[in-house]
Amino acid sequence: MILEMKVPSPGESITEVEIATWLVKDGDYVEKDQAIAEVDSDKATLELPAEAAGIITLKAEEGDAVAVGQVVCLIDTDAEKPGGGDAAPAKEEKKEEAPKAEEKKPEAPKEEPKNEEAKPAAPAAEKSYAAGTPSPAAKKILDEKSVDPATVSGTGKGGRITKDDAVNANQQVSMGTPTNGNRGSERTKLSMLRRKVAERLVAAKNETAMLTTFNEVNMTPINTLRNEYKDAFKAKHGGLGLGYMSFFTKAVVRALQLFPDVNSMMDGDYKVAYDFVDISIAVSGPKGLMVPVVRNAETLSFRGIEAEIKRLALRARDGQITVDDMTGGTFTITNGGVFGSMLSTPIINPPQSGILGMHNIIERPIAVNGKVEIHPMMYVALSYDHRIIDGRESVGFLVAVKEGLENPTELLMDNNPKKALEL
Repeated sequence: MILEMKVPSPGESITEVEIATWLVKDGDYVEKDQAIAEVDSDKATLELPAEAAGIITLKAEEGDAVAVGQVVCLIDTDAEKPGGGDAAPAKEEKKEEAPKAEEKKPEAPKEEPKNEEAKPAAPAAEKSYAAGTPSPAAKKILDEKSVDPATVSGTGKGGRITKDDAVNANQQVSMGTPTNGNRGSERTKLSMLRRKVAERLVAAKNETAMLTTFNEVNMTPINTLRNEYKDAFKAKHGGLGLGYMSFFTKAVVRALQLFPDVNSMMDGDYKVAYDFVDISIAVSGPKGLMVPVVRNAETLSFRGIEAEIKRLALRARDGQITVDDMTGGTFTITNGGVFGSMLSTPIINPPQSGILGMHNIIERPIAVNGKVEIHPMMYVALSYDHRIIDGRESVGFLVAVKEGLENPTELLMDNNPKKALEL
């Protein structure tokens, strides 16, 4: 029986996916539920499992855009697994058929006159174009790269410029003298996910009135709490670390409750406000930046936030993140500090209205009660949509975040760190 495997729907509103990578080859034997391909949607990269065991025949190439419901491969469920009981007879049948192929050899001389008649036509074909003439595909690439065909050496018949010649051709340098160093380039198509991310980022810049406000946070109070309780926290909660993200999430939740406009969105001529806080956390995965959502962060404890962030980060790292994991979110936190960023202007994650950027922690001298002291400091940045959030709300929100981080025991832990950390 031949089973047609169709592209399943990865989520609502998704009508097309792209074959990112085939994990099997044409003619391979696959087991049921074995991952046979990775497909990119505009929201995530997902694995496509085999619906049955058998020999697979691929019906789409890597990079092809295929509609949801389209057949991408066939599986012969009647085929035996290699090494099974029927494997040996199959080989014997091939051996028996081999002499039949040999019997056709005497007929070859009959076709020799045809080949001889075709030979005189070859020189005429080679003379149909001049050396250095690009093929249509090569001409298009050279035009896009602004490369003069006269500067390209053709490797095709009669010196014709092929598509590969055009791809490997270097653009002319307007100034300076080229050296003998490498000047190659590579043209790679972006994945559907990356193209969608690019589209959303450009839309955020073009369709929102985005502004960024900055502040700095003295991280000494949080570092003191972490140093005091991180070992007990890890021992009590099964190896779970007490990181910075739980403090920042708690501080953001408090600030959003004080300034609810930052936790709202534009929908045409309407403002949509939420009485819950779903925090999108930007994490780095093998396919690029992912933004899974911590649901109802306002109800979670420090342990609950750390556990959920760890779970989502592991799913992103292992390529198991789903569309549902990244759908929604009312506000985003991104931490460029893990890569060494000192300061940045994060781009809003539409349709949200605000995003908080964390940065690296550097010891700097600051004035404390009229004296210069050295403290671990972090710059924080809030990018916001000025169409819905005014300066008072944006600055007030960021100040509230700063207050929560610089006074975590009182404002985030209700003056009881052990109870807040469930120790």
